[in-house]
Amino acid sequence: MRNSTRGVVDPFIVMDVMEAAAKAESAGRHIIHMEVGQPGTPAPRGATDALAAQMQEAQLGYTVALGLPALRSRIAQLYKDWYGVDLDPARVVITPGSSGAFILAFTALFDAGARVGIGAPGYPSYRQILKALNLIPVEIEATAENRLQPSAAQLDGLDLDGLMVASPANPSGTMLDLPTMTGLMEACAATNTAFISDEIYHGVEYEAKAVTALQVSDQCYVINSFSKYFSMTGWRVGWMVVPPDHVRIVERLAQNMFICAPHAAQVTALAAMECEDELQSNMAVYKANRQLMLDGLPKAGFDKIAPPDGAFYIYADVSQYTDNSLEFCAQILQEAGVAVTPGLDFDTRRGHQTIRFSYARSTEDIREGLARLTRFMAPRLR
Repeated sequence: MRNSTRGVVDPFIVMDVMEAAAKAESAGRHIIHMEVGQPGTPAPRGATDALAAQMQEAQLGYTVALGLPALRSRIAQLYKDWYGVDLDPARVVITPGSSGAFILAFTALFDAGARVGIGAPGYPSYRQILKALNLIPVEIEATAENRLQPSAAQLDGLDLDGLMVASPANPSGTMLDLPTMTGLMEACAATNTAFISDEIYHGVEYEAKAVTALQVSDQCYVINSFSKYFSMTGWRVGWMVVPPDHVRIVERLAQNMFICAPHAAQVTALAAMECEDELQSNMAVYKANRQLMLDGLPKAGFDKIAPPDGAFYIYADVSQYTDNSLEFCAQILQEAGVAVTPGLDFDTRRGHQTIRFSYARSTEDIREGLARLTRFMAPRLR
């Protein structure tokens, strides 16, 4: 049977690493998972209890395409609480995870052939979703001097129709401060370039609060999710904030593409927003894990890193050890029993010399993973 050229996209390598780790575990090995950006904590107990009660009281059918009004209002309140931003709940769109939001945003904003800038290193699915929609991803090579984030100066001459940024970023965990965010948005506004801000890791910050693009302008798309801070990866519920005149455009697309985000997940998400004590307990784990990684990775030989401002990743330059990160990560899994992600997932040109470590799992796992990595690297440091 024939297939489309749009369907020819690269694999999501971290998922391949997960599969290899699962095979090792099925063979009886104990694997430490530092490959996937999935919190080791479940959805808040108060949230799942609220869903259990709701399931006894009402049918969970379709919601309206834009999502439960109560959830949209509560998200708008979050922007007031976290950033001091007054947000009309009518501009909030509930989506099937942030992935659903990417598809809606790219479809609403761009025609086939549009050029959309994305940072490198960056989340690989941006690139692949853009390709699948007949859009052109334009990789902007971020530098260590800019903490692996794109700069306004790099946009000159790129002739972009859109720019996608992420702060805190995956894989680096670095953030854009307010002046840098403002500079990027002003540069885009001057050339009628659509601006999309992926803020999925907001809430998972360590020394300063992340900046939302909505602090700068309403003329942007902001994407977020309940997957990370709220520990709800498998529930597949996220949200998007769009300009007032884009709400109906996105609503029509959502009606036809998704009907709605899962009703049960929306109920759980609404309750999760009131579970602050539990969520902050999770953050205490990430903070402890981050410090362990910042102390332990350099001792193991991974000393070329940009300390993360948020998220739960550390991106390391391993060029002194390999020019084949895929093979190097496979060796770490085989010999040390630690699953880590090759940088090729995040940077098609330079990723063969980088790897990403995730520290989203339990502190016990992080300690054991660092011990194994130290033993693995010892012969290479002599």
